Amino acid sequence: MLSIDKVAHLNRWRSRSVTEKATLALGMMIITISLPSLPVALVVMGVMTGAAILGARVPAKLWLACTMGTLGFLLTGTLSLMLHVDVGGIRLMPEEWPTVVRLTLQALAGFTCLQFLALTTPTTDLLSGLRRLGIPSEILEVALLIYRFLFLLVETAAAMHAAQAARLGHDGMRRRIQSLGSLVANLLARALDRAQRLETGLAARGWNGAITVVRRPTPVSVSGLSLILMTEAVTAALGLWYR
Repeated sequence: MLSIDKVAHLNRWRSRSVTEKATLALGMMIITISLPSLPVALVVMGVMTGAAILGARVPAKLWLACTMGTLGFLLTGTLSLMLHVDVGGIRLMPEEWPTVVRLTLQALAGFTCLQFLALTTPTTDLLSGLRRLGIPSEILEVALLIYRFLFLLVETAAAMHAAQAARLGHDGMRRRIQSLGSLVANLLARALDRAQRLETGLAARGWNGAITVVRRPTPVSVSGLSLILMTEAVTAALGLWYR
């Protein structure tokens, strides 16, 4: 999570307009959903992977790690389509294999669209774009606070893990399991305490309930947006051809 947030702030396309990146990601996702086919899914994955690694210079190792983690989750769900349960028990249905492959690649293609947006656009930029679209500020403030709270959970868990390791809490499998249970049991309470102290600190600095983020406006590149729309048009035409 920390690596994703770091790359989102430091990638080469950090300063590009949110409109361009959202148009590419959401447009490709709509094409993937509305024109389901194996060639379209492969093209979308190729375009988003190339845009992220070659265009935005997202580390290939991080991109692959995020993709493989999602692929494992998808396989767990889609492979169940090959199982048939009846009074006779559970049996495999090999004839469903093409459907499983198509659904897995289609879902993975849609995920790469969101993954591209997450790895190239900081959360504050996304929320600023949603604010310009007219999304109520209350919803955006809650989203930003939840995002910050996730980092509090990660930081608190890391600190507790380091404290346990310093006290030999990971010496042996039995003590490791006990330490993990203690960490899980106390994590939420510790994180809530840190969140409350954070809120108190903000109130002491005159916080009025609105988190204002200063962001330099970035103009939309006409050439970049034209290239994006052209790429999506070609992909949509490919989907219509194989439909």
